[in-house]
Amino acid sequence: MTILCVRFQLPSADEAALPALLGLLEEFTPVVQALPPDTALADLRGAERYFGRTAVELASVIRVRALALHGVDCVIGAGSGPMTARMALREARPGRTRAVAEDEVREFLAGRPVVALPGVGTKTARTLCEYGLDTLGRVAAAPLSTLQRLVGARAGRELHEKANGVDRGRVVPNAVSRSLATERPFTRDELDPGRHRRALLSAAGELGARLRALDKVCRSLTLTVRYADRSATTRTRTLPEPTAHSAALTRTAYGLYEALGLQRARVRAIALRAEGLDAAEHASHQLTFDPVDEKVRRIEEVADRARAKFGPRAVMPGTLAA
Repeated sequence: MTILCVRFQLPSADEAALPALLGLLEEFTPVVQALPPDTALADLRGAERYFGRTAVELASVIRVRALALHGVDCVIGAGSGPMTARMALREARPGRTRAVAEDEVREFLAGRPVVALPGVGTKTARTLCEYGLDTLGRVAAAPLSTLQRLVGARAGRELHEKANGVDRGRVVPNAVSRSLATERPFTRDELDPGRHRRALLSAAGELGARLRALDKVCRSLTLTVRYADRSATTRTRTLPEPTAHSAALTRTAYGLYEALGLQRARVRAIALRAEGLDAAEHASHQLTFDPVDEKVRRIEEVADRARAKFGPRAVMPGTLAA
């Protein structure tokens, strides 16, 4: 096991502490990949030899130092590759590292639903389940040609390899991306699409207000839906133009949500991330002769001033006030 997937238990969507925690990981290895808002991958291949300790032992040291130096607990998954480490993380608990040895990967994957595999979306999972391939064990046992007929040549080959425990992923060192994020957890697992959309409306409005307060615009929007079984689906869409306009962010968020095709999904939380931030003064805006668009933008400016003076709930859409 040489890869750790570490999720720091930060306050919701608070990325301010993440750079320092990444620095903690970099004391053990320079190969650290940030996965904002609260997660990182670390390749300990060289660190195991240098420190003379296993990845699991180093994970314990990382946990203790994160608590002692930053007051932040973490959960850690360990595996032979990034995919395995990420999946192991879902079963990890505070104070313990969930480790999957290389010779245990196929057994670890076999009984899991196909949707638990990173990169398998709702549509692909539905197609596979229609043919009885509802677990990764059954997918692994299926002929490659069958999978390629169902989901395509390239996707079928990747699916077959991953289900058999072949992880070709790599940890790619990076910095914390220029982004803002917010999350809307539900008090109980939520089935109602109307409540999902209200959460999206609220989150997009918050991101827009925060971007405008910072004089920033974003180039893309990422939606993450977390489910009752602890799995998650993430989708990203590039915006037609860089923007901090709440209405544009909301439309994109709705589009991402509708594209998932969720049917009675038990949703635990919905998160939005504005990515590719840039200074608003550097962004171009397509001129429009639509008086409604101009009116909405003027109202948005007035609402921002009201919120700055009276608080974030001073002005909000009627749907959220109900």
